[in-house]
Amino acid sequence: VVVGSQSSGKSSVLENIVGHSILPRGTGIVTRVPLVLQLMHATPSQVQAAEAEGKGLEWGEFLHQEGSKIYDFDAIREEIAERTRVLAGENKGIADSPIHLKIVSPNLLNLTLVDLPGIARIPIGDQPEDIETQIRQLCAKYASNPMSIILAVTAANTDIASSDSLQIAKEADPNGERTIGVLTKLDLMDDGTDAVN
Repeated sequence: VVVGSQSSGKSSVLENIVGHSILPRGTGIVTRVPLVLQLMHATPSQVQAAEAEGKGLEWGEFLHQEGSKIYDFDAIREEIAERTRVLAGENKGIADSPIHLKIVSPNLLNLTLVDLPGIARIPIGDQPEDIETQIRQLCAKYASNPMSIILAVTAANTDIASSDSLQIAKEADPNGERTIGVLTKLDLMDDGTDAVN
């Protein structure tokens, strides 16, 4: 389960794991529904079949488009954006209706990740007044699963002591047994500061 503030670098972390740019980008809340991202290592028979088809060795499959393989990762990004609009509406609100995406590649390990909306403190435009509460409740719901590991993403140029992701992780996992802290944006740290300290 990947949690963090809005624009903390969650998408970059996920895309580095996947090896492709698949997540919509933009300003404000872009991830507005949970994205259940199932990474699957392609078996030798799957690789052989893909080579015979000549379409590529990596592809995505959406649960809502059962049986359809998408080899164009730009098209996957567009489908995530479109499906988000269907599930969460045209405004900038959120919904607890997940998008399920499976990525198959010989370069991946079997792993399921859940990307959640970034925590926004102030409603913008037509966002509901309680947008922060809604997002925190959604994150807490997924983080409280005792079988999940929490990737608490925090930008290094913010105060870690007030990190939203670490706060959510601490509430769901008080002993830190299922939490991995991830620092992003190390290049934006102030001169003279040290990520280790």
